[in-house]
Amino acid sequence: MTRPLDPSRAAAADDTATPPAAARTTAPSTARDRAKAERRAALLAAAARLFAERGFDGVTLGDIGEAAGVSGPAVYRHVASKQALLGAILVDVSERLLTGGRAVAAAHRPAPAADRRVAGVSRRSARPASGILAALVDFHVAFALAEADVIRVQDRDLDRLAPDDRRAVRRLQNAYVEVWTDALASPDSHARDRRAQTPDAESPAERRVRALACFGLINSTPHSVRGVPASRVRPTLTRMALAALTA
Repeated sequence: MTRPLDPSRAAAADDTATPPAAARTTAPSTARDRAKAERRAALLAAAARLFAERGFDGVTLGDIGEAAGVSGPAVYRHVASKQALLGAILVDVSERLLTGGRAVAAAHRPAPAADRRVAGVSRRSARPASGILAALVDFHVAFALAEADVIRVQDRDLDRLAPDDRRAVRRLQNAYVEVWTDALASPDSHARDRRAQTPDAESPAERRVRALACFGLINSTPHSVRGVPASRVRPTLTRMALAALTA
């Protein structure tokens, strides 16, 4: 993920809005809470698998409950409807993608020049921003291989979300795109060095185009690598995505 977003629709999303109920989670504190959280996680996993295999309209809540080992009316203690379950899947995965991407970028971001001087670290020895791009690509490739079902579900059923959940997904995914465009804008980036040789500076919109194109390449994985071991796909896809991103 993510799907390339329609700028007019993305702009309409309220970046400051409180996420819907599907996006708000707290750590379970008791054995009962933990058991409930585990059953809900099982429902989400089963729903993602069945939605990917059969489509949203080809699955009932009863099918999902049976696959997750949650019988009959007990399903409704965890989710209000099939649409709410779809929202929970896509909001949850978008939150995890953004949180993970931010953590990767923070771990690989070069120290500001002033901080490097104080610490006595030379610019040459500081971690380069190109390392952020490589780390982000590696993170997203691993995500795509692990979350193939969810990527298929978003590709097909994003427009089936309730309005609040759709806005939350777009808000979270736009923030994730910004993690990548910030990395592409770094003055230490190999891509920035290449662009310095051209007469026109790259705009934020152009960096966004490159990031979304890279997502498109990586997110094609669930549709193209069936039958090929992930251990063989991952290094090849990582090299291809990084080359495309910095071309």
